[in-house]
Amino acid sequence: MAFQRGDDLDQEAVNERVDTAIDEHEVVLFMKGNELMPQCGYSDRALGLIGQHREEFETVDVLESLDEYRVALERHSGWETTPQTFVDGEFVGGSDVLAELDERGDLETTLATG
Repeated sequence: MAFQRGDDLDQEAVNERVDTAIDEHEVVLFMKGNELMPQCGYSDRALGLIGQHREEFETVDVLESLDEYRVALERHSGWETTPQTFVDGEFVGGSDVLAELDERGDLETTLATG
């Protein structure tokens, strides 16, 4: 079964979703797919790394309007690729950055909020 992109959200709606998710959640992962069915290896890796250290965090599936999410995320991070992780409103990075933090033993501290 091939995945069909939705492209059903306009740029303003996606900007608002991204802004709200970053503002309202301590840890948010913008990813391809969701926690039950990641749609790329990088998203799956980021999900697993965060899940090792946090029980509760938000995920946002960017596939419903991928191009718009790329624009919206770049406004916050300077990156248009996914996955992207934000903690307390600050951009942390993608799966490679999370893996580096984990290898150094810093990921748990990075994901701790408050």
